[in-house]
Amino acid sequence: MTPARPRRGARGARAARGAPALLSSLEIALVLLAASVFAVVALRTFGLPPLVAYLVVGVGLGPYAAGVAGDPAAVRHAGELGVVFLMFTLGLEFNLAKLGALRRHVFALGGAQVLATIALGMAGFWLLPPALEVRLLGEGVDWRAALVLGGAVAMSSTAMVVKLLSEKRELESEHGRRVFGVLLFQDLAVIPLLIVIPSLAPGSGGGLAGALAVALAKAVVLLVLLLRFGPPLMKRWFNVVARRRSHELFTLNVLFATLLFAWLTSRAGLSMELGAFVAGMLIAETEFRFQVEEDIKPFRDVLLGLFFVSLGTQLDVSQLFEYWPKVLLFLVVPMLLKFAVIAALVRGFGAGAGTAVRCGVWLTQAGEFGFVLLALAGSVGIVPPALMQPALAAMLLSLIGSPLLIERANRIALRLSSQEWMQRSLQLQSIASRSLARDRHVIVCGYGRCGQALAHVLETEKVGFMALDLDPDRVREASASGESVVYGDATKRETLLAAGVHRARALAITFDDTPATLRILHAVRALAPQLPILVRTAHEADIDALRAAGATEVVPEIVEGSLMLASHALALAGVPLTRVLRRVRKVRESRYTLLQGFFHGADDTEGDAIEDAPVHLRAIGVAAASPVVGRTVGELALGGARVTAVVRRSQRQADPAPEFALEAGDTLVVSGTIEQIGAAEARVLHG
Repeated sequence: MTPARPRRGARGARAARGAPALLSSLEIALVLLAASVFAVVALRTFGLPPLVAYLVVGVGLGPYAAGVAGDPAAVRHAGELGVVFLMFTLGLEFNLAKLGALRRHVFALGGAQVLATIALGMAGFWLLPPALEVRLLGEGVDWRAALVLGGAVAMSSTAMVVKLLSEKRELESEHGRRVFGVLLFQDLAVIPLLIVIPSLAPGSGGGLAGALAVALAKAVVLLVLLLRFGPPLMKRWFNVVARRRSHELFTLNVLFATLLFAWLTSRAGLSMELGAFVAGMLIAETEFRFQVEEDIKPFRDVLLGLFFVSLGTQLDVSQLFEYWPKVLLFLVVPMLLKFAVIAALVRGFGAGAGTAVRCGVWLTQAGEFGFVLLALAGSVGIVPPALMQPALAAMLLSLIGSPLLIERANRIALRLSSQEWMQRSLQLQSIASRSLARDRHVIVCGYGRCGQALAHVLETEKVGFMALDLDPDRVREASASGESVVYGDATKRETLLAAGVHRARALAITFDDTPATLRILHAVRALAPQLPILVRTAHEADIDALRAAGATEVVPEIVEGSLMLASHALALAGVPLTRVLRRVRKVRESRYTLLQGFFHGADDTEGDAIEDAPVHLRAIGVAAASPVVGRTVGELALGGARVTAVVRRSQRQADPAPEFALEAGDTLVVSGTIEQIGAAEARVLHG
């Protein structure tokens, strides 16, 4: 007997009947923003990604709970633009040549994953005995419903996975490339599924083969036209807009181009996300790529958050308790099925066991297109109503739990793959073998544009270095040209040990990623407390946090850019070059404590002296028997020398306050002339 349809709560029923909204549009916006801010802050405290917070907000404010999220359809349509802009920014990272290199991951691996998942899903429904099928699912499921459910299971969340890959800087990793290739094919596979579903509806007139042929022809013609004639047209048009020198016009043009391509592909029966991705690829061929990426970020992040809020509004929490066995079944079985299929296929296509496990973990969750397929199938009567809400609840739970699972992907790979330990050991051995020949070298974390510029300066001055980077293409090309760069994650303790952190003279973090930088700082300070660490940042607000975490010096990009502009402006204004250099040096000395002097060495020459600044630095240890123990910095009489920093238990305190009390084991960094430093050292050691 067919069970009764799931009951809705009072709020859900009222929302379904189209009751008038209790809040105005402005009030709804305020509620959504306030809830999102508090949820993100709360979950960030526990180290959880913001995507989970947005989903939770959608569940709490949706029509089945508080019912104050406004029209769910309107919220969903606005949120879909977030996925469009996400795919656009992703297209900026993939030019046509790079996409061609990924064709095996996209069409071979991605196609095999979608077809295998659908086939196994349909076989699973067919093989269930009728009595067990009715008991588990509530009613029988024919092959049409099985096809739709298998297609929904085959989809993964492009929006969530791509965002997490970008945030973790794993888009160019071995598993990141394969994951993205599968996601891209899934987006393509939605097109025939959306055509097939209405043709399978009870009472439909058929015409399935003709509809597929027409859609395929339109897709091929449109993509060929866009990719063949798009690059030159895009470059010319952006040049015309850029010559008007209007930032507002440039931003409007970026939005126009993104939405135009999304509209063109949607009219041709393709997904909007595919059109936005193509638009991003075309702009990636121009010189405006980086400016476009900065202009689009605010729109992408806000709308993408709204998209995940809209997904959360579809969950009826009461279904979790009323039909929890069915929800649990729809949650666990598809995730295990997808993990097994993806891991087996990735392994079969020649990847290592660890990479296969990571790909499976990254792609186990449900996808946004899965919701679209289920909604369409429900509207035409293919999927029974008794299965809709439990299936939607299970899919949303997989989205909520997926970021937590992805955070543990490396641990899962190490636990499930016996080869992963060997591959990790070989990678560390490769790093260690390169670093053993170096002593007193500089470790460069990140080999992008900034890291390469630093490495070339070090090489010119005959200073040994070793660079660590996570982009396999960059590492391969740089290594082939003879540069000292290896593939390795600098946030890992084992990688730093293999790179010779105990033998290094300094470590430089050249990429602008504050969370990753903080992890490196904590790891290095635990391994080599006295090692000088230089950090690059684009945000002055992060300087204090980076210094508190152990950075010896933080170089803000804005300050250095303004200094170069000022020096050129002064020179063009007729100020003598010596005065320009002196002025720039004084500004840097006021901001960077390391430039307020230098540590004197036996090999210093007259040419190394700094004009008008005969200031030296010396590190003086405070022994337990030192007479300065227990005294404050302000009480020290150092004969004209000045304490510029105190290092205590691997933490560096720059410009300590006069009331800062000294302890045994501290290291004082003292600046002054040679005579002043000598007198200061004698007083610290002997009183």
